[in-house]
Amino acid sequence: MEKIAIVTGSSSGIGFETALALAREGYYTYATMRDTKKGGKILDIAKKENLKVEVLELDVDKEAIIKIIDKIVHDKNRIDILVNNAGYGLFGCLEDLSMDDLKAQFETNFFGVVRTIQAVLPIMRKQKSGIIVNVSSVAGRIGFPVSPAYISSKFALEGLSESIRYELEPFGIKTIIIEPGVIKTNFMVSLKKSTKPDSAYKEITEKVINGITMMADMGTPPVEVARTIIKAVTSENPLPRYPVGNDAIMFLEAKKSKTDLEFENYIKKELYS
Repeated sequence: MEKIAIVTGSSSGIGFETALALAREGYYTYATMRDTKKGGKILDIAKKENLKVEVLELDVDKEAIIKIIDKIVHDKNRIDILVNNAGYGLFGCLEDLSMDDLKAQFETNFFGVVRTIQAVLPIMRKQKSGIIVNVSSVAGRIGFPVSPAYISSKFALEGLSESIRYELEPFGIKTIIIEPGVIKTNFMVSLKKSTKPDSAYKEITEKVINGITMMADMGTPPVEVARTIIKAVTSENPLPRYPVGNDAIMFLEAKKSKTDLEFENYIKKELYS
């Protein structure tokens, strides 16, 4: 039986590489993205390698997700893997952020995931199988300065993922969290910033953005995240979490081994000292 995968945010970076990796594993893969004009590259590769990839327009901020899932179920009668990758980063200290900034961040990074999961669950329950992969971040377990909106959305995603593991296990549905560190993608290019010209936080904001940008230049390639996702979804008993990247592992190990105050000083040194 043909297996079906859906990947959100597939126009570039992690989503792009993951959609191709799943197709190479034999999945009929729906590579979804907000702007299908950006789908030419993935379709060219799919054609060259004879992969089953279909590009669909999907903005996870919209209720249109239900129509897309209904179309896929109508066409294929099943969904085996959902990879929730769509999202963006917002830099800015809390006092500089508007409520609209915060709501927009959660709308995409959290509520978009909720909508998509809710849409696929009926078919996964019916077939008594399925895998949900939520692409979080090491920032879903560790707080960093100058990105409270992004980090809060990822903390929320981690909590959601932990909770639904209990709920979905009896139906044969697995939930996996992927926690990349700084990945060498266009994330920094698409990063949104909300800093007032006269902000009291201008200095720390510039230091942190410069630090993250330098880390991104040496970041883990997105294909490594895709490989980790393939490893997870092809495992008989996948782990709840998969950190990706030496920096992610380094931060998580430091968090375990240090007191809270020691870890705060460690983060200050790493990011902007």
